[in-house]
Amino acid sequence: QVQLLESGGGLVQAGGSLRLSCAASGRTFSSYHMGWFRQAPGKEREFVAAISWSGGTTHYADSVSGRFTISRDNAKNTVYLQMNSLKPEDTAVYYCAADFQYRSIVTLERIDYWGQGTQVTVSS
Repeated sequence: QVQLLESGGGLVQAGGSLRLSCAASGRTFSSYHMGWFRQAPGKEREFVAAISWSGGTTHYADSVSGRFTISRDNAKNTVYLQMNSLKPEDTAVYYCAADFQYRSIVTLERIDYWGQGTQVTVSS
């Protein structure tokens, strides 16, 4: 069982930066692949970024590639999402998730664990 708690969301102007954190409970955090997702009002939840259990593999949605960076610190049971050059279209609730299958993270299929989400609002 893994519990996930996101933090770091807020209001930022276009072009600004935010760093989201996702703290996980449980001793098996380092066994899970992790991902960040987002959901804007009236839209479906979409994949943002994924990182393998070791941190050695990452994937990004085309819309955030080059602007966002996912990382993890297994000693702190935490995964991060550094968001730079933010745009108004990045406004959404951001969720972190955990799964034993990396494919589940990148395809948003049958993911085992979700956090509650944190709001990110980018003003123009």
